[in-house]
Amino acid sequence: MKAMILSNLCNLDQEHKPLRPADLPVPEPGNKEILIKISACGVCHTELDEIEGRTPPARFPIIPGHQIIGRVDQTGQHVTKFKTGDRVGVAWIYSSCGRCRFCLQDNENLCGDFKATGRDADGGYAEYVKVAEDFAYKVPEIFSDSEAAPLLCAGAIGYRSLRLTGLIDGEALGLTGFGASAHIVLKTVKYRYPDAKVYVFARGMEERCFALELGADWAGGMKDAPPEKLDCIIDTTPAWFPIIKGLENLKSGGRLVINAIRKEAADREWLTGLDYPGHLWMEKEIKSVANITRSDVIEFLDIASRIPVIPEVQEFGLADANLALMELKQRKIRGAKVLVMDK
Repeated sequence: MKAMILSNLCNLDQEHKPLRPADLPVPEPGNKEILIKISACGVCHTELDEIEGRTPPARFPIIPGHQIIGRVDQTGQHVTKFKTGDRVGVAWIYSSCGRCRFCLQDNENLCGDFKATGRDADGGYAEYVKVAEDFAYKVPEIFSDSEAAPLLCAGAIGYRSLRLTGLIDGEALGLTGFGASAHIVLKTVKYRYPDAKVYVFARGMEERCFALELGADWAGGMKDAPPEKLDCIIDTTPAWFPIIKGLENLKSGGRLVINAIRKEAADREWLTGLDYPGHLWMEKEIKSVANITRSDVIEFLDIASRIPVIPEVQEFGLADANLALMELKQRKIRGAKVLVMDK
């Protein structure tokens, strides 16, 4: 099978082609596993974190990618949930132990043996992938393959972030950064919380205009002050300074939810400006989002199909994975980037 593989960590400011093409054997599914012929795989900022070492792969070489859509090509002997030809998805959660207190309480995202697709096991920048049947999902027919791919991570993690804000209809929500996840959150909020106001903070004018097109009530720069203080904010950026600015923009009792697997070190000096009375006093909260659970994916796919939430996507061929990654690194973003295997 054709695949794009990562063989070592690198700095994407210096190396613009971190992945190399390879011809690899098609994986063999185990007894409770399915083999998926991949049709589409979303490109996520987490891949940048893997490549640059903020959340490094468990081994090299590794096939990245964790927003996978395809059809079941082969089933293991004891598979009962899927049959050949079923359209399925695979998300960031590749497996967990299933026995610890977190797994037993449906908090498997916190499991000490959490394994991530495309980081701890081969992922979707390839023509085939195998996964345990318990960690694959049926995909609603309303979505095309390219539209469904970003729902598995950008959508599901955005849904988890939104739930963690505790947003009530009529309140004011801030979205810091406006990439794949935030644009899906905005679409979801406008349906589920029609009286909520959404304020978007984005670096570029193109992203701000895109946010306004999708129904944002206001869009400004990262350091701009919104028209009013906010009840909650979701930060999806790789930077540190939005944390300080977000805390400044919160109302008393407000909550800042950080939806980022890692933060880059470049602007960490902003944290030295953290002022307790100005930023944290009055019972403001900071909460991080760690991974996703299977129920996040299942619930969001159902909600997204009923609204429906149709993501904006930009398609690339598998051989153009490096180009898609570099555009993401350079923040050339409108919606979500998706690799399409037959492109």
